[in-house]
Amino acid sequence: MTDVHGTTRQPRFDAVRAALQQNVDSGEELGASLVVDVDGERVVDLWGGHRDAARTLAWDENTVTNVWSVTKTVTSLAALMLVDSGDLDVHAPVARYWPEFAASGKEDVEVRHLLSHTSGVAGLDGPATVADLYDTEETATRLARQAPWWRPGTASGYHVFSYGHLIGELVRRTTGRALKEFIAEEIAGPLDADFRLGADERDWHHIADVIPPPPSSLVLPSGSPAAKAMNGPAVDAAVANTPQWRAADIGAANGHGNARSVARILSVLARGGETDGARLIGPKTIDTIFNVQADGTDLVNGLPLRWGIGYALPQPRALPWIPDGRIAFWGGWGGSMIIMDLDRRMTISYMMNRMSPGILGSPRSATYVRAVYDALG
Repeated sequence: MTDVHGTTRQPRFDAVRAALQQNVDSGEELGASLVVDVDGERVVDLWGGHRDAARTLAWDENTVTNVWSVTKTVTSLAALMLVDSGDLDVHAPVARYWPEFAASGKEDVEVRHLLSHTSGVAGLDGPATVADLYDTEETATRLARQAPWWRPGTASGYHVFSYGHLIGELVRRTTGRALKEFIAEEIAGPLDADFRLGADERDWHHIADVIPPPPSSLVLPSGSPAAKAMNGPAVDAAVANTPQWRAADIGAANGHGNARSVARILSVLARGGETDGARLIGPKTIDTIFNVQADGTDLVNGLPLRWGIGYALPQPRALPWIPDGRIAFWGGWGGSMIIMDLDRRMTISYMMNRMSPGILGSPRSATYVRAVYDALG
């Protein structure tokens, strides 16, 4: 038996700890971390299991891992900070800041369309390889040249990997800094959060390797937005363990952190824009998140999703275990989750390394989130 470490500050959250312990004991979890922040207090702060498939390296409180699309939630925050400062306008054409993006019929695509996955630029036109993602500038140039795959603003189509390059280029055009630098200097640094795009070699010793999910048998219609996005490029999850991936600036998928650091960053939204004296964003800009941009079946991942600006909003047909209310969330491939509940000033953060099958969330995610809300009554 491998003990789960950390604290639950109130007895009502003991069931959350028990759920994590059960999944570690059963082998459903390899290694994981779980945090519940309520108005700045970590009422749940847990970690346990192992960093490696051989179960020789313990997952400790400083372990981080590749968090896949949870990265997008930090990238969205970066963009919204620029909205808050007046450097970006969500209703302005992307081409105002990035003139080349107007090519091929995209002159009317607005910043909000990028942030809500409704721009039609959901991936690279083929052929595309993982190596293309590592060349940030060239990939942004290719995306700017492309025609949209559907009429922008009419539906969402999940921007699997293009999201980070699109938002990253807006950040670069407005600040002169790469997205990786902006996140380090304006978000992770001020909040003292152990989160970054990629990972420096000196930090590899405390990274938990990603354990890929079982192969998918999903067959996508040829030429559909789903097929083009999932192959623009196709990615084997094991690539996250390579030096090339860790060296890259992929704002959609190569963030490295743990439940504590991701909660530290995203709790800014649940707490009105400020954490321990560090104000990143104002309440009016936070309200912008809840302007619904799409509500229907996503053209790429096939889920019934309700997208605000930068984040998904509760949709019971997608994830019935996330309640209604002023909640913004998203998850990472394999089941990690970050949930910002503004009504309760609460943030739930779950990061792990053994990936479950499926597109969004997992049975493990559901168990933990339900246990948290049950504890709140």
